[in-house]
Amino acid sequence: MPRDRDSRPPRQGQAAQGQGNRPVRPGQGPQARPNGPRPQGGAPRPLKPFEAARPTAPAPAKPAPKKKDKAFEEKKSISKRALVKQQVTVADFDENKTGYRKLRPAKKQKQVQNEQFVKIEHAVITSEVIPLKVLSEKLGISAIEITKRLFKEGIMKTINDSIDFDTAEYIASDLGITLELKLEKTAEDVLADAFGEEEEDPSKLVKRPPVVTVMGHVDHGKTSLLDRIRKTNVTAGEAGGITQHIGAYQVTVGGKTITFLDTPGHAAFTAMRMRGAQATDIAVIVIAADDGIMPQTVEAISHAKAAGVSVIVAANKIDKPEANLERVKTQLTEHDLLPEEWGGDIMVCPVSAKTGEGFENLLESINLIAELKDLRANPDRKAKGVVIEAKLDQSRGPVATILIQSGTLKVSDSVVVGTVIGKVRAMTDDKGRRITSAGPSTPVSIMGLDDVPNAGDTLFAVEQEKLTKLVAEERRNKEKFDRMKEASKVTLDDVFSKIAEGQVKGLNVIVKADVQGSVEAVRSSLEKLSNEEARVNVIHAAAGAINETDIMLADSSNAIIIGFNVRPDSNAKSVAERSGVDIKLYRVIYEAIEDVERALKGMLAPKYKETYMGKAEVRNTFRITGVGTVAGCYVTEGRIVRNGKLRIYRDDVMICEGNVLQLKRFKDDVKEVAQGFECGISIEKFNDINIGDFIECYVIEEVKN
Repeated sequence: MPRDRDSRPPRQGQAAQGQGNRPVRPGQGPQARPNGPRPQGGAPRPLKPFEAARPTAPAPAKPAPKKKDKAFEEKKSISKRALVKQQVTVADFDENKTGYRKLRPAKKQKQVQNEQFVKIEHAVITSEVIPLKVLSEKLGISAIEITKRLFKEGIMKTINDSIDFDTAEYIASDLGITLELKLEKTAEDVLADAFGEEEEDPSKLVKRPPVVTVMGHVDHGKTSLLDRIRKTNVTAGEAGGITQHIGAYQVTVGGKTITFLDTPGHAAFTAMRMRGAQATDIAVIVIAADDGIMPQTVEAISHAKAAGVSVIVAANKIDKPEANLERVKTQLTEHDLLPEEWGGDIMVCPVSAKTGEGFENLLESINLIAELKDLRANPDRKAKGVVIEAKLDQSRGPVATILIQSGTLKVSDSVVVGTVIGKVRAMTDDKGRRITSAGPSTPVSIMGLDDVPNAGDTLFAVEQEKLTKLVAEERRNKEKFDRMKEASKVTLDDVFSKIAEGQVKGLNVIVKADVQGSVEAVRSSLEKLSNEEARVNVIHAAAGAINETDIMLADSSNAIIIGFNVRPDSNAKSVAERSGVDIKLYRVIYEAIEDVERALKGMLAPKYKETYMGKAEVRNTFRITGVGTVAGCYVTEGRIVRNGKLRIYRDDVMICEGNVLQLKRFKDDVKEVAQGFECGISIEKFNDINIGDFIECYVIEEVKN
């Protein structure tokens, strides 16, 4: 008979269920709480065997520790502290011994294939400038090895640099390789062939106007003379009475055209005057009859002689009472210029730019010499000319004044000027009129270049635009190589000299001017101010307005900016104010030179001289606590001053040199003690003074530079 569910005795850890009682967890029944209420239904029944509490399973036993592998003990790394405790030295260290360094599997060695090397005995070079990477391929050695060999010879190069053929040949001969030079025809050669020095066909030559350069000393009336010829008034508007840049003009006299070049007369513009002489046929040297030949006049004569041009002397200002024409002629003979009146071939034309006297005679003399020289050129060919002046115009871009020497320059011609290329977009004559072509001896202003050329560069007009790019690229590479070559000529002596030069003070300057010729003139004038102790370093010079790039360069290089006939734009001015860059603007070059000269004087290291003051004899000595030894002296010569320096002599041998610590007359501090008086002198950091010593006093004074 089945038992009633409620009559079952509760299992171990379980309370009897009834009247809503929930089963309880072990440890929460009445057994666990003796003081709790007894369950309903009476005493608990005895448990069955299978209901008895199961014995608690014993905890799993820990596995017995394995014996440590001996090899593992050897492989275990040992710390540095343990090594120090064990007093292990470097000599005890063995890389092959395990325990000091973790063993790593040996790397598989790469299988080196057997390469066959061919010995190079002969190599061919096709250019005089060889990149080191190309030379390394020709010689079969690395470029780094070549740089090492060059360094041993005192030539510092990197693997990206180039060297000349002579240096490459020397390196090759050292390796037992014969280097042969076989030059390829360059773009420059093609250009030279097109404009060769071959004689022109006489049937194609036509007469051309003479090119006349007017040169002379400053304020001798050179510009006034041209003003008379051109019937224009430019003298009054020129700063300081100086023509600030080369101008080219054409005038027609008696049906004949003459081209005039006006060059500045001051010595600062030597380079500009030299360019004018090289592009001219006749040189008119203006000499003031009341002043005679001056230093700039002598320079003008020298340039005219060097250029091999005919010379005409215009003796100006003959209207003045003190004019002395005979003195001018005498001075000319001192420079190997013999006037026609004295049996020579130099025409001396007395003129007056103020009254116009003698100008007809001067122009007739120019035309006469031009007839005698029979000046001709071929207009039926591509143009060749010389840059008289160049500048950067803010609205038109690079503008160059060109004097056509041969051929005819036309609009849309492709040209190369030095390292600058372009296509002639527009062309104007000296009157500012638009023209489409210009023949020999014609000055024109052209636009369309990609940069500002240098004054004195030669212009070539070519048919192929590609040729202009190749020529310009070759020229730029050559210029870069020349600069690198000049900078790479370094020996050990040069290194020490560079170190010495680093101690020389310098004034960094950026030069900006309206035209390229003025840039060169200002630059050369400033660089001439350098001396052994202070130098002018022109770190940048260019034509055009002062811009933000110039300000940033000046700020980074601690330079000042000198503007000649230019001004900074608004942005550059604000940047300069924020960065504290000093901008100096000038219209007359003398003022710029004077300001820079004053700045250099301020940078010079001060010079000092020693001035002897007097001598005193030590007649007694006193030991004073806190002061030291005080010498009781009698001044025998001059005077002893407190701010002076002292030399102590014993038996005519100097034993000490120092400063005056105290100078007293009795108990009073005094500034000086004159001859015939006694005084007490204590010497700074010197107490070994004896009776009979002599003290000589002197002062160090600064000498103004």
